[in-house]
Amino acid sequence: MHTVVVGTSGVTASDVLAVARDGARIELSGEAVAALAAAREIVDALAAKPEPVYGVSTGFGALASRHISPELRAQLQRNIVRSHAAGMGPHVEREVVRALMFLRLKTVCSGHTGVRPEVAQTMADILNAGITPVVHEYGSLGCSGDLAPLSHCALTLMGEGDAEGPDGVVRPAGELLAAHGITPVELREKEGLALLNGTDGMLGMLVMALADLETLYKSADVTAALSLEALLGTDKVLAPELHAIRPHPGQGASAANMLAVLKGSELTGHHQDDAPRVQDAYSVRCAPQVAGAGRDTLTHARTVAERELASAVDNPVVLPDGRVESNGNFHGAPVAYVLDFLAIAAADLGSIAERRTDRLLDKNRSHGLPPFLADDAGVDSGLMIAQYTQAALVSEMKRLAVPASADSIPSSAMQEDHVSMGWSAARKLRTAVNNLARIVAIELYAATRAIELRAGLTPAPASQAVIAAVRAAGVQGPGPDRFLAPDLEAADAFVRAGGVVTAVEPVTGPLA
Repeated sequence: MHTVVVGTSGVTASDVLAVARDGARIELSGEAVAALAAAREIVDALAAKPEPVYGVSTGFGALASRHISPELRAQLQRNIVRSHAAGMGPHVEREVVRALMFLRLKTVCSGHTGVRPEVAQTMADILNAGITPVVHEYGSLGCSGDLAPLSHCALTLMGEGDAEGPDGVVRPAGELLAAHGITPVELREKEGLALLNGTDGMLGMLVMALADLETLYKSADVTAALSLEALLGTDKVLAPELHAIRPHPGQGASAANMLAVLKGSELTGHHQDDAPRVQDAYSVRCAPQVAGAGRDTLTHARTVAERELASAVDNPVVLPDGRVESNGNFHGAPVAYVLDFLAIAAADLGSIAERRTDRLLDKNRSHGLPPFLADDAGVDSGLMIAQYTQAALVSEMKRLAVPASADSIPSSAMQEDHVSMGWSAARKLRTAVNNLARIVAIELYAATRAIELRAGLTPAPASQAVIAAVRAAGVQGPGPDRFLAPDLEAADAFVRAGGVVTAVEPVTGPLA
């Protein structure tokens, strides 16, 4: 099994995906263990002094003015975890929780948190055992970190609360730790706070969304090209010299992808046939501009994610010169903004895909295709209601595009009076990504059927490869009406698994 080694300088997106989705094992580097021990010495020294230090010998948040005596400090750390583990609602997905824990471990290992090496090792042991704390949907405002979600994880570290075993069964966390020979942690000064104070949940969901969207944007370029082909559109608008004079990188990449897919097609360029056109509709002609703007948004979001992956997010932090200083680095605004940006871009990509699907089904705009791509229109409804489903998904995408980060709701007796709502932005983005995959799948379903109905004209080799692959995946072609939901489900699974890109690239070469 792949092993991810956690050091002091952060982790990569591929590390997060390996741990969250593939169950990769985790090891702590010698450098990380040494940094943990050195920072802990500083915290222990400060804890022994009579002067109060926030997070070490004081209360938290609006209660930070109280100095906590040494005999109460272990209780203080337990209490912050127990009281903050206040989430409600459905259980969060296993991959999200694993990413959340792994990214908190990444910050702990930076040497800036003052956590003991044995605490970090126990976090790694829990992940390696396949134990997943039960984390709930609601409880994070995205400031002072993802407090409730991280608290539920810390509770498992203490052997309390509930967790899911590697078999998927939820049991008391103490039982699961004992079954895997893991000793619960007795938290000491600052450790409870350090386990809760990070943007790890929203960052983990950002990293996974970026991976999924990268595949979906390539897939959407392919389905846009298939729709252009099925509509007998022109590929002249994809010429690189046209996109060079408006040099947005994403636009150029999308146009190049579409042009590569359409190479060798006999269906493109029929504008002067029976239904002459000067130009294709915007949803066809402007596909690279819309998808390209989304791609550039992905690039910006990836830059933010990379910076966060290299960051140590905690409050207070231990500095190399021995100071322990308070800060506001836990605020989730940088991550929240890009999560919202991505939801906006995804909604627009879904919207333009739906417009192309509708055009394929409308006999007045499809340039010779049967109404709704039906076998016997009137007796058969064809893909009429598939477009309804797609439209419903697009409508929800537009609602999900309303930015969570534009909101703020004060908390902690007005001490935490401006919050990011980044966790909420991440949760709705996950729904948006799932919806986008379904929308792309429906366009794929319609476009492949439409191409097959263009008798006498040979589609591009890349298009033929996609059609063959999607049919092999159980998505049926033209014919009389049948139970449509299984076909759409199979198309969705094909898109999510990267089947569109996998089918095309042996013909086109790697897509941008």
